[in-house]
Amino acid sequence: MTNPQFEELRARTADAIADDDLLSVYTGLVHDDGRHEYYFGNDTEDATELQETAAIQLGMLVRVLADRSDSSIDEVTDLAVERAKGMELR
Repeated sequence: MTNPQFEELRARTADAIADDDLLSVYTGLVHDDGRHEYYFGNDTEDATELQETAAIQLGMLVRVLADRSDSSIDEVTDLAVERAKGMELR
């Protein structure tokens, strides 16, 4: 494994997902062989609440990716939009 902190992050993530007071969960997995898995769920049926929690999660992910890749938020967002258009979700 090239990033020694990755295993620790996986363990912390697994612990956090088991927390009882979660309102929304998103996990995107990318495997070595190119397979993608997506898990997304919210503890609400309200469309406005769903949109808000999804927007918060998307914003967090874009912010972290921009910071860690030394790219602008707009660059990461443009790339994400391009990839999202090409994805087939099941």
